[in-house]
Amino acid sequence: MKMERPQLSLEQLKPLLPLLVGACALLAAWFGWNAWQQYRDDARHTAIDQSRDNAVQAIAAGLAAEHKRFAQQLDSRTVRTAIEAGDLAKAGALLVDGWPGASRGAVLPPGLDNAYATLADGGYGQLATLEAALVEDAPVAWMISSDGKPRLALAAPVRDGEQVVAVALVQLEPKPIIGPVATAAVGDATYLALRQGSHSVVERGDAGLAGAAEVLAKPVPDSGLRVAAAVPDVAGAPFGLGALGCFIVAVVFVLLALLAWRAPQLAARRGGDDEIATDDEATLQTLAESAGAPADSDEVAVTHSPSTAVAAPAANAEIGIDRGIFRAYDIRGVVGRDLSPAVAELIGQAIGSLMQEQGLVDIVVGRDGRLSGPELSAGLIAGLRKAGRNVIDIGLAPTPLVYFGAYHLRAGSCVSVTGSHNPPDYNGFKIVVGDKTLYGDAITDLYARIADDRLHTAPSLGRLEPRDINDDYVQRVASDIQIDRPLKVVVDAGNGVAGELGPRTLAAIGAEVVPLYCEIDGSFPNHHPDPSEPHNLADLIKMVDRLDADLGIAFDGDGDRLGVVTRDGHNIFPDRLLMLFAADVLERNPGAQVIFDVKCTGRLPGHVLRHGGSPLMWKTGHSFIKAKMRETGAELAGEMSGHFFFKERWYGFDDGIYAAARLLEILAAQPGRPSDVLDALPEGVATAEIKVDAPGGNPHAFVERFVAEARFDEARLSTIDGLRVDWADGWGLVRASNTTPVLVLRFDADNKDAMARIQAAFKAQLLALAPELALPF
Repeated sequence: MKMERPQLSLEQLKPLLPLLVGACALLAAWFGWNAWQQYRDDARHTAIDQSRDNAVQAIAAGLAAEHKRFAQQLDSRTVRTAIEAGDLAKAGALLVDGWPGASRGAVLPPGLDNAYATLADGGYGQLATLEAALVEDAPVAWMISSDGKPRLALAAPVRDGEQVVAVALVQLEPKPIIGPVATAAVGDATYLALRQGSHSVVERGDAGLAGAAEVLAKPVPDSGLRVAAAVPDVAGAPFGLGALGCFIVAVVFVLLALLAWRAPQLAARRGGDDEIATDDEATLQTLAESAGAPADSDEVAVTHSPSTAVAAPAANAEIGIDRGIFRAYDIRGVVGRDLSPAVAELIGQAIGSLMQEQGLVDIVVGRDGRLSGPELSAGLIAGLRKAGRNVIDIGLAPTPLVYFGAYHLRAGSCVSVTGSHNPPDYNGFKIVVGDKTLYGDAITDLYARIADDRLHTAPSLGRLEPRDINDDYVQRVASDIQIDRPLKVVVDAGNGVAGELGPRTLAAIGAEVVPLYCEIDGSFPNHHPDPSEPHNLADLIKMVDRLDADLGIAFDGDGDRLGVVTRDGHNIFPDRLLMLFAADVLERNPGAQVIFDVKCTGRLPGHVLRHGGSPLMWKTGHSFIKAKMRETGAELAGEMSGHFFFKERWYGFDDGIYAAARLLEILAAQPGRPSDVLDALPEGVATAEIKVDAPGGNPHAFVERFVAEARFDEARLSTIDGLRVDWADGWGLVRASNTTPVLVLRFDADNKDAMARIQAAFKAQLLALAPELALPF
């Protein structure tokens, strides 16, 4: 038996029709506005991309022409004759002869002793160009400042057969290089800049967009230059629709508004008295059918909320994600193999989903200077916004600046896109959610969210706000620290991202700073940015000696670790620096706890105790240390790798730049040479970290066997992190690296005899388990 449907009176519906017309009109206007915004955004992107690409092509052509002329001048008979005769001054003068726009030609011996001696006259930019040509063994082009004006510097090695006998340099008018950007078509509310490292040589358009310009940056081939571009961020259209989709939806709502407005007239024409039947031919029922309810159905159609109507992304079902990149402290992998913008987007959405569960909305994102940084950062931000999180993008930034931003901007959460000290093809993510650094199970849970498709998708994208907080950081440090006397300091950033902020901060507290390899370059052309490896400090030691500086400071790739060398060329290991920091902190905080990792010297606990503190040894890893500091309320912590964590007067995160400022504060307050103060710290015989390839590529499995089977008599064993064996006169350690497939060993003893005995004991036990181990002792 078929039930009759109830008939609706037109008089009953008439009061609702104006509301329906108004709602449809508002929705039409909203979607229409979004269509216009998306169209304008697309047009801006197209225009700025074209201007950027044209500028890159023109700059590349200009550089190629100048390099060709440079090679011709160097190969000219007059220049070659002067070089062969040893008259390098004449060769430099002849180098610019007849070359329009060229000046200050120079040909120097490859040792560059004279260039260093006259550093104040020539400037560091010119010297850095010469050094780069020798290191790369090829012609290079750098933008430098000369007499307060931008100049293009070209340098190239000069050979006599296979031997480099000199290095040549010439300065040129920069117009052919900066002209393509200076004259480019840049529309309203867009931005274009020529950049080298962290420095913008020339900028056009809205400078407020500068912080987000690296996302659209494009390198100039065969140079360290790039053209960066930006357009204003436009919030995503509803449900991810583009301009055309929004326009079509707007038209549909216009038609619906007209239909609702004309409903009474249409009903009258069809012969209805004052009732509108809800059968298959009725307008309102037809709209219900279009929503999916069959005309004969007795079921009630359920209208889903926008949050459930948006389909969950299928990307994680299509994109392969290696579980191995989810490490103990962070997420890290090889770009192109393990990491891509699509993988970064899923990671961002997983982080955003965790934040959504905790009721957290805002997050700070920054990246180091690696070449893959802009695209991975863009992917991460897209995923965070997809989960409805509001992103504050601080752009190119050392990891400590990202952490600082989470506090300063009251976001409480942050992600640093960084490969830290790993090779250039690596990158990764250091993550803080709700003031807690993610590590261990919290990191692997992000992988599980992606694998299980437990990703939150918000009804609309979160906001994106570019911010520059460099000045805020410098002011915060300088307001806390001003050194008592000026110290001359050479700062080697290894071309890492701390190259701009590190020297600037130390200068702000009163130091005389000489930068070395501070041009941010993700290919790390001079040496690897890892101060824990002594060979990476060789150039810094030479520069400190040449310039008669008080101290040498080294930062790692993302600026959260510190290395120090003295005027006498001594590498002061971080565990000895921690002694100095502990004594200073304990003067103001008697009884405070000081945390150190298992790789630190055995003399450190006694030093802390003698200064009235409470020493605590803990696991290696910045995430583990920060968690332990939070648990114990420690005022200070440090690791052998060079991470230092100050809770007193700071925020408790690892910060190589702030640690350097605190070091200079301590040294400047003491009489005499800083080298003497540092050399006076307790020291025995110690090795740097020794890294050995793990058997089978699985260091954790090997260390588990070693802990279970190794036997050391008359010694105290600690299994906090690997196996540390302490004797009265020294100790040894074997632990598994959490970032690379290697075993990490370190030894520390009172004298050489004790060192030989301890290493021999470890060697016997290690080779008994794995005879194939290549042990360097």
